[in-house]
Amino acid sequence: MIEFLNETVLWWHWIVIGIILLILEMNIGTFFMLGLGVAAILVGVIDNLMGTSFKTELFIWIVLSILSIATWFKWFREKPITDSGQSNYRLDTLGTVMEDIQPHSRGKVTFDTPVLGNTSWHATAKVDIDKETRVKIVEINGQLIQVEPIN
Repeated sequence: MIEFLNETVLWWHWIVIGIILLILEMNIGTFFMLGLGVAAILVGVIDNLMGTSFKTELFIWIVLSILSIATWFKWFREKPITDSGQSNYRLDTLGTVMEDIQPHSRGKVTFDTPVLGNTSWHATAKVDIDKETRVKIVEINGQLIQVEPIN
């Protein structure tokens, strides 16, 4: 079987497989197949330059794929979006009350980092919160932010 694959799988097969994986990635959008596709294209280039065996090509592809997946989880997947100023809030985002908040009325809060593009928002709370109190976000429903004081 390996001898058959050595004779039939050529360098350009790897490049075609890589391009197919990249096209699938563009339709799915998970970034998982991106590394697999780039690894396959690199294997095709290496095979074209060095004329390696199928076993070696398969080994190189597996190693490059594992490295790309590990890199994705280490560097890109763990980082929250914090610099864009857009949808970068987390429920532990902190702020300071600028106008008193009553249980059935809105007050104003200035957050330390932008929440959905703005640092200043009208907010509600289930308890009375005085001006200059430090708060954190507990819930966001559309444009309505609910906060609670930090203990």
